[in-house]
Amino acid sequence: MAIKTSGVGYPRLGERREWKKLLESFWAGKITDSQFEVTSKELRLNDLAKQKALGLDLIQVADYSNYDHVQDLSVAFNVIPARFGSYTKKLSLTEYFALSRGTVDAVASDMTKWFNINYHYTVPEFDNVDFKLLDNRWLTFYNEAKSELGIDGKPVILGPISYLKLGKLNGEYVNDEQLPILLEQVLPLYEQIFSELATAGVQWVQVDEPTLVKVTDEAEVAIYDHALQVIRNAAPSIKLELETYFDSIDPFEAVTNLPVDAIGLDFVNDNGENLVNLQRFGFPADKILAAGIVDGHNIWTSNLADKLDLIEKLQDITPNLWIQPSNSLLHVPITTKNETTIDSTLKNGLAFADEKIHELVILAQAVNDGQTAVQTELDANQEYLTALNASVARNNQNVAQAIQELPQLNVERHAQFAERIKLQQANLQLPLLPTTTIGSFPQSSEVRSNRLAWRKGKITQAEYDHFIESETKRWLEIQEELGLDVLVHGEFERTDMVEYFGEKLTGFYASQNGWVQSYGARGVRPPVIFGDVEYTEPITVKETVYAQSQTDKIVKGMLTAPLTIINWSFVRDDIPKVQVENQIALALREEVLNLEEAGIKIIQVDEPALREGLPLKRRNWQTYLDDAVYSFKITTTGVKDATQIHTHMCYSDFEDIIGTISALDADVISIETSRSRGEIITAFEKNGYDKEIGLGVYDIHSPRVPKVEEIVDNINRALRVIDPKQFWINPDCGLKTRQESETIAALQNMIAARNEVLATLATPV
Repeated sequence: MAIKTSGVGYPRLGERREWKKLLESFWAGKITDSQFEVTSKELRLNDLAKQKALGLDLIQVADYSNYDHVQDLSVAFNVIPARFGSYTKKLSLTEYFALSRGTVDAVASDMTKWFNINYHYTVPEFDNVDFKLLDNRWLTFYNEAKSELGIDGKPVILGPISYLKLGKLNGEYVNDEQLPILLEQVLPLYEQIFSELATAGVQWVQVDEPTLVKVTDEAEVAIYDHALQVIRNAAPSIKLELETYFDSIDPFEAVTNLPVDAIGLDFVNDNGENLVNLQRFGFPADKILAAGIVDGHNIWTSNLADKLDLIEKLQDITPNLWIQPSNSLLHVPITTKNETTIDSTLKNGLAFADEKIHELVILAQAVNDGQTAVQTELDANQEYLTALNASVARNNQNVAQAIQELPQLNVERHAQFAERIKLQQANLQLPLLPTTTIGSFPQSSEVRSNRLAWRKGKITQAEYDHFIESETKRWLEIQEELGLDVLVHGEFERTDMVEYFGEKLTGFYASQNGWVQSYGARGVRPPVIFGDVEYTEPITVKETVYAQSQTDKIVKGMLTAPLTIINWSFVRDDIPKVQVENQIALALREEVLNLEEAGIKIIQVDEPALREGLPLKRRNWQTYLDDAVYSFKITTTGVKDATQIHTHMCYSDFEDIIGTISALDADVISIETSRSRGEIITAFEKNGYDKEIGLGVYDIHSPRVPKVEEIVDNINRALRVIDPKQFWINPDCGLKTRQESETIAALQNMIAARNEVLATLATPV
């Protein structure tokens, strides 16, 4: 039986970030609602037309979003927190964006990572919700694709169980007792959507239930079964594709017997377990296996010979087969065609979204028409992979020797924290409740334009350096005027906290247009780690030393830690990821020592992505966490005891990894907490913490300026758990994406709040 190619999802940003620019133009008031809608339609139709031209058989629709696909479901279902108002019809664009960006009077909705990758979704809030369907966007986008492009598309919708599990009720994620109650309220909306889709003639709908990969007990599958059966009964003419991704399925037989017509399984990120389960249990004869065989979360060219072997194994189990990406291509860049300055050996080893679709088409042709039909492509594929693996970049003998000698390296600080902190306090002379920021300050249009001019050779290196120094000095003066205790240089020379380090180390490629969505209009350009990583020159020393020379206050050195660089990069897949992580750690260790040698007393090594990268299955956690601690210690433990090591982590559920956080042995940790309204504090309340800590006291992802009393409340909530002698005052995260005026106003309020709280404390000892 002929196999078909199927899409799962496609990037939104646009080849040249047209989508991002559209959103930012609307937020800036430069275009109207109607102008936004016209351009938005053009962008999504262009994306669909491209996928059709590439030869994809089943093209997904309604995966497009104006911000986030989970938020789309919330506004369609009237899951809108009361602080944003009450609605009886589809939200306007301004009302829609308010949920994730906040308003003067309403705090933005919580935002957290999508499973264990660097994409953020808007967390649904189910408190006092009147569920009703305000907008059947899936029908709208289906009709649009059919009428405009002749595409009989496959609408994509997040399934009811995953949607509810990803949301919160009473400030906590929905639990097993609350889930059935909420499900009975939301299922009628799914019934209405599917009924209307059936009337329109929709043949297939992709129902994403990614939380199934976290289910370990067969009994937990029952609620998915119930929900899918209700949906099927509402629209019996529609065929359902149940989509899972990011890991394997544990209760395999229970899931494959769910009442659907096709089941999507990830054969890339599953540690080989899905194939083992297929071979052990088989696959229902009345279902289609939608096999995710091309990596949807990394950018390397597939080994087509290996993929053909996998397809043959799958066909031995079931003849009913679709092939597709392992997950939505939302998480990779769009096309390599715009990488015009890249070395050909590396470029031939890369596959972005469009190239991945092409790989699927080639594989389908090889199976359906015989390999001779595409032999030229298959031969070229093997040549490309051989050349990349044989390249000098992947065979650095200095790095190989350093990794071999790593077991002999001491990765412990000389003294315990209780002894170190006394030396550090004497060295730093900081007040009670010291204030600082996380690292970056606003990257204004002037900063970006000067960087672009320098990259294009329109200004000299000396002119660019002078500009960076002047901007650094200006912001040092602002920090001093505000009254901050520990300053930062602002990172104006850095495009991104990971990309910048990639540009300074061997083995990295900084793409020209390899953008992916992180949250909202926030696009990041993950570095490509294609070869062995080696330290060849100082990375941050010049800028940090200059900043310290301009002030009598302490300036922190600012680095990004190994695991975050790994988690926010596209990492080579020819060697174990942990080996790359340790290569990076050895390189950064040299930078830390160089900063200390230059007189920098506080060095912050940020690890914001540690929690987000946890494997989805708990049985795989410990190895990951042990590796994270080891690489962090490789980086940081060479310094003297009087040098203070800081780290920063982004918002997440930390209760399960408090032990790991402590094991990092950082002297000070700052954690993003304000959007979760302090719930992370409970983790420290239950478990305790013996080092110093800063829990972010205001949200930097929203343009609103927090009121002093809000920040005071956040500080006091933390001080009920944490000794004031341990506590630092800081924003949630870096301030790169904020405007200058709102940044200064927010920091003024933060300082005022600190001073107000300080006045209420007993005289410090």
